[in-house]
Amino acid sequence: MTDFRKEGAAAPFGRFFLPGPTEVHPDVLAAQTRPMMGHRGPGIQELMARLQEGLKRVFRTERPVFVATCSATGLMEAAVRNGARRRILSLVNGAFSARFADIAEACGLEVDRLEVPWGEVHDPGAVAERLRNARYEAVTVVHSETSTGALNDLPAISGVVAEHSDTLLLVDSVTGCGGAELETDAWGLDFVLTGSQKALALPPGLAFGVASEAMLERAETVPGRGYYLDLLTFAKNLEKFQTPTTPAISTLYALEVQLECIRSETMEARWARHLAMARRVHEWVEEMRSGGLDVSVLAPEGSRSPTVTALRLPEGMRGPDVVEAARVRGWVIGGGYGKLKETTVRIGHMGEHTLEELEPLLDVLAEALAEAGVRA
Repeated sequence: MTDFRKEGAAAPFGRFFLPGPTEVHPDVLAAQTRPMMGHRGPGIQELMARLQEGLKRVFRTERPVFVATCSATGLMEAAVRNGARRRILSLVNGAFSARFADIAEACGLEVDRLEVPWGEVHDPGAVAERLRNARYEAVTVVHSETSTGALNDLPAISGVVAEHSDTLLLVDSVTGCGGAELETDAWGLDFVLTGSQKALALPPGLAFGVASEAMLERAETVPGRGYYLDLLTFAKNLEKFQTPTTPAISTLYALEVQLECIRSETMEARWARHLAMARRVHEWVEEMRSGGLDVSVLAPEGSRSPTVTALRLPEGMRGPDVVEAARVRGWVIGGGYGKLKETTVRIGHMGEHTLEELEPLLDVLAEALAEAGVRA
């Protein structure tokens, strides 16, 4: 019997439910073996032009989609370095929304935090009140909070921010874009970013972002916004279907294949598939509870991400024990993140996963919970 406890041990496709990086289809991985090309020649321009069509479809935008060779954290920094000169409001409800605030502070900005308990979402009314009482150049928010599985009401928050013409909305949709409904143009988002290794189901190494005209106008007024993350430089190069610096060409090949898969599925069907998986996990939790196991979904009903679910474990049960019990059985789930490490586990039902793959995972997870319960 294969010992799946060893990191990197081979397992059949469809057993890797980590909330990032997600499992990558073999056809997408294989695309990376194509030969190199010059990154300033016609070949890369033709590739970038094709990628723009697919990326605009994913983001639901007519704006250019920037392609950066970095993790999504790089574009989080780009958001605050280009979107504000002095003061921002950060909406914090988990580890990654807190990171957004930390990045802004590290870039020398004055940051006010509007915090709610981890697992909860932000009340647009509370955001409106804060904006009435103080002036901010930008608001940062996480669409789908990966650490808790909570989904903020992005259209409502955007509507509140839009009432303040000098305030930009900067959005981390790292585990949202590609799996949760996202309407960049229709919702009036000033900057929205994601990473390649989440719901888009690509290898890590790329980040994507869309900037409104207002965001680019703001960037023109911001001194010291740096070089590598200067959105104006991205925009200028993309006019020629190029990138400011050497791109990750192999990962761009994988992106091209994946965007075609997404086009064939359609974004609406992709959103529906992710939502169906999330609802099945929620149903399963109720089945476990009816059987006497005190497990629950951390995020409140009606505000749950379709791409990742954080499960609150029964008292005395340890998250690392559940993760290990699943790994021995050949399945990968996520541990709790940050201060939730001991008390939660996370299921990343995103990317190319299906309901058919999810069902056996839930059976294994029931066994893992039972085993961890014996240890508790």
